[in-house]
Formats: sequence, C-alpha cells, structure tokens
Amino acid sequence: MMLLSRGNALLSTVAASLAWASAAGAQQATGASYAGSTVTAAYPPTNDTSYSTYFPDATQVGYPGPTPTGAEPEAIATAAFAPLEDANPLTPPSAAGSSAAAFDVLRYWGNLSPQYTVPSFGLPDSSPQIPEGCGLNQVHLLMRHGARYPTSGGGPADFAAKLHAAATGAGFVASGDLEFLGNWTYKLGAEILTSFGRKQLFDEGIRFRMRYGELLNGFTELPVFRTTSEDRMVDSALNFAAGFFEVRTYLEDYYQSIIVEADGFNNTLAPYGTCNNSNVENIGYYGDGQGDKWADIYLQSALKRLQPQLKGVNLTVTDLVNMQEMCSYETVALGFSVFCDLFTPEEWEGFEYLIDLQFWYSEGPGNPTSAAMGLGWVQELVARLTETPITVWNSTTNSTLDNSNITFPLNQPIYVDATHDTVISNIVTALNFTTLAAVGPLPTDHIPPNRSYIVSQIAPFASNLIAQVLSCPASEDPTHIRFVLNDAVVPLTGIAGCDAEDKNGLCALPGFISGMQTRIGEIDFDFDCFANYTMPQPDEITDGRYPAWLRNGTSSA
Repeated sequence: MMLLSRGNALLSTVAASLAWASAAGAQQATGASYAGSTVTAAYPPTNDTSYSTYFPDATQVGYPGPTPTGAEPEAIATAAFAPLEDANPLTPPSAAGSSAAAFDVLRYWGNLSPQYTVPSFGLPDSSPQIPEGCGLNQVHLLMRHGARYPTSGGGPADFAAKLHAAATGAGFVASGDLEFLGNWTYKLGAEILTSFGRKQLFDEGIRFRMRYGELLNGFTELPVFRTTSEDRMVDSALNFAAGFFEVRTYLEDYYQSIIVEADGFNNTLAPYGTCNNSNVENIGYYGDGQGDKWADIYLQSALKRLQPQLKGVNLTVTDLVNMQEMCSYETVALGFSVFCDLFTPEEWEGFEYLIDLQFWYSEGPGNPTSAAMGLGWVQELVARLTETPITVWNSTTNSTLDNSNITFPLNQPIYVDATHDTVISNIVTALNFTTLAAVGPLPTDHIPPNRSYIVSQIAPFASNLIAQVLSCPASEDPTHIRFVLNDAVVPLTGIAGCDAEDKNGLCALPGFISGMQTRIGEIDFDFDCFANYTMPQPDEITDGRYPAWLRNGTSSA
C-alpha cells in the first residue's frame, strides 16, 4: 500500500493523473493509480518554534472582570424535555433514490449511528423528566465513547487496500455511481475519537450539567468519575468533564479514575479481558457468522447493480458491507461520504439489522457470556445504591480499586462511568431488561416486524444509560429508581420486585435492589466465561446465560 502524507505529494499525483486523462482523451471513466491509497495528516507542525512565553494564559494576564456564578440547573425536573434530534455539523446523508429528509440514514448504522433521542421502549406516556411529585436524589450515568475511526484492521481499511491493489494494476475502471472511486483515497485513522466524537462528549457534559447539575450541591468531596485506559476512552471522559465542569478548571473539579483496559486486568467497563469464552471465535464472535447469513440475502441486489460499474475489482458481499461501514465512518470523521448514496433505504435497513444480529448473538441476550460480562457493573451499582462495599469478588470487579472508598466511593450524588458499545449491551442484558429481548431470538433470513432489539437505540456513539434515583413524594430519602436509555424510559420487566406496568418505569428501590441481588445470584460467571462448551444449536438463548439444561456434559476449563 502506498502511504501518502498530506499536501504536495497528493496534489502532484492528482495533477499528473488529470493531465494524463486529458491528454489521452479518455471516453470512459478510469481510475488513478493512487485510488484507495491512505492519506494521513500531520498536525501540529513538528518544526514550529515555541513562542509560548509571548502568550501568557488568563491567570497570568489577570483582569478577568466580574465572575459571580449562579445556581445549579436541574432542567430534568424543572423544564420541558429537549430531545436530541440532529448530528450537527454532519451533512445529513441520503440513500439512493431518496432524500435525507425522507429517510434518515444516520439512524440505520447500528452502533455506528450518532446518539439520538429514542421515541419509546414501550412506555409511550413516560418522559425522561422527573415524574410530577417526585424529587431527584441521585443519578448514575453509564456512557459510551464518542464517534471514532474504525478499529485497527477493520473492514473499511481492507476495502481501501483491495481497491488500491487493483488501481495499481491493469484494467481498473470505475464508472457510473462508482466513478468517484477512480480518485478516492482512504482518509480514516484507527481507534481514536474523531472531532465530531469529541464534540459529542463535550455536548453531553453540558447537557448532563443542565439536567442534573443541582446534585453537585450534595458533594462534600470532589467527585470520582471512571473510564478505561484506551485513548478514545480517556478523551471521551475528559471531553465530557470539560463540558460538565468548565474547560479551564475541570481538571481541578473532579478526580478521573482510569482503569487499565487489557487482557488479564479486571475491569467492569472492559470485562472481555477476563472472560475467556468471550474471546473464543465460535462463542464470543458467534454473531459474525449469523450476520453473514443475512448479508448474503439483503445485499444481492446491490452486488448485481454495482459490480458492472467497477472493472478490475471482484466485488463481494463483504466489500459491500465494508462500503456501508465506510459511509458511516467517513461521515463522522469527514462530515460527509458519497458512499452513503450507493445504497437504497431497504439496503440500509438491512445493514442496521446486520448489526443487530451481530450484537444479539455476540454481545446481547443471545450470547452465553453476555450477562456474565455485565455482572460486575451490576454488582457495583448495587454497592452504590446500598452504600455497602463489595465483599465477594466473583466477576470482573477490580478488588484493588473497588475495595477502596477513595477510588470507589459509595456516597456520591452523581456517578459517571465511560465504557464501550458492547459493554452497554452486556450490562442491559445483565440487568435483565427483558423488554429489549421480547422479539427474540432473531432470525437470519428476514427482519422481524416490531423487533425490540435495535442497536442504534441501545449502543450508538455517545450512548447513555441513566439510572435516576428518586423520592416519590419528594424527600431526602430515596424511594424509587428507573432507567432512561438514550432519553427513553425502559420498562423494568424481568426484574423481580418491580412493577413492569408502571407508566413512568418506576420501581420501588428496595424491590429493585432485591431483584438485582436475585439476578446476580442467577449469573454464573465462572461457568459462562470459563467452562468448556459450544454454542447451542439452534441458539435460542434470550437472557445472556448458557442454558442450565445443557450444562450436563460440559466442564470448567
């Protein structure tokens, strides 16, 4: 692969290619030899002379003017709810044969969609706003990092490499809807947040302060927020904090706990490092094969339509999935992607369901390791709700950190944890939100009507799951709890001790705690993560645990 730096190298290559095409008088679209090559940036300049002494900061300059502050906001209790409906400053993409206004492609990217306000999870009369007559006592935020580049070695990079290999050979011709590929280059990095991803978390920090800031009045010591050690996780946590506190002082306004994310380290926000079966190909990645079955169905028309427009490249269904991913990744990284226009609304609905299948069978209710990986965070939640230290270490909880009231305080009005999309899916499975699994198992040959498990609503970029601890009627003593996932209240079905019919999603706090203790006792972390078993055929799991009736004949590894 030819690696190009920014600027002159690319411009000179483009100019040479255009001159050749003009001189040849080409009558059909062709492709430049650099098509599919990687373009990278290099900022800040490495040879910049430091003039920092000429630019003192505000504390050195002084003269700040008046600086009185006001009261903390509590819009979640006092104002009308303001939904999150757009992804500014991204250019809204359109599907083939449709307009952006008629079909919102952004909402069909599964875990690659930007977070948006979910209309309902089955409680249409509920609202994220605190129910009338109740008071807000505490809030627990579990959030996903913001929009990022593809993971290392991901599908979009594979497609770019395949295209570039063809472009440097003979017979490469891109025409019609694919003509742009003749001059297209791969401009995506890997793993880290995009500028839009940073904005998402900064905005989320502001939004969270506006809704829940009044709870800061209950702190007697600085808050402790948690994240993992991956670059995008640290950046997400810091951007959130800069929005939630104040950009000049946020590092002094709280403590950021950064938990190691690596194999062998217990971490409830990255549990796969200590759950062996989640890393076994035919167990932890079972959803990939299920998704492939569906991709072979929904992309056949696209394959027949696009292949004649690209000579010298043998397009496969996998290439088309990678091109759909390219649409989402280029949009959140560059603001726009022409790849989006290549696929019809039906094909984008198919892509969304592909990701639903991958998550359901790898990270959600259909995988036997899912509840086990979410178990540790649920144990931490119960510890925080009861202000009782964890004493049994039988999951991914970190005894070094969780056994300290400094690194794992139990008396905060606000808790903030940053994690990944797959972990949010694990945790809602461990919490036993059975409403989300009601239409399951998921078939691989068609999209079921009225399905309940939609990844773009559960774990998009900047997803957030909020537990509101309330007093009803309002008082200093909490009496109830409910969960809000991406602005939609979740019915607490599947939890012993909770009234699933409550129109506001409320559950009496003692009943919820008792129900969670029961659920914790049901999940066998050692077996589900370390036993020697294979996936049941067919896979009819809907609660994220290996079926008890199949455990005979299996053994612990």
